Amino acid sequence: MEFLDRLLTCADCGGEFIFTAGEQLFFFEKQFTNDPKRCKPCKTKRAGTGLTASNGPAAAGLSRTETRTECSACGIETTVPFKPTQGRPVLCRQCFQSNRVPTTRALVAAAANAEMVAGTGAEHAGVGAELLIAAQAPHAKG
Repeated sequence: MEFLDRLLTCADCGGEFIFTAGEQLFFFEKQFTNDPKRCKPCKTKRAGTGLTASNGPAAAGLSRTETRTECSACGIETTVPFKPTQGRPVLCRQCFQSNRVPTTRALVAAAANAEMVAGTGAEHAGVGAELLIAAQAPHAKG
């Protein structure tokens, strides 16, 4: 199927815009049945603020939700960047970090530290190497 550039009229501003052959091919591949109704500027304006991963909510003038609450573990007053859900524990930064499962990188660092502290005893030989190999192995995604 051959696609040629076509001239369309914007439903919002009434201006003309080009529906390129490349765009038509994209629409065809995605099985879109309708032609676009708006030019790119009107489409962007209608979409709102136009957030992208590169500029984020702060650049768009949107503020992050900050909620003052009490830590479920230690009871101190803390601020969290979300609205807590009833029935779920809310932790302050310190309690959250102490409850985290250590990452592979943290395990490798701990093993290296253990070897330095223990010296080069035969019972500790290879522990860090085993953890390093495990850390570099590709993780299975299920």
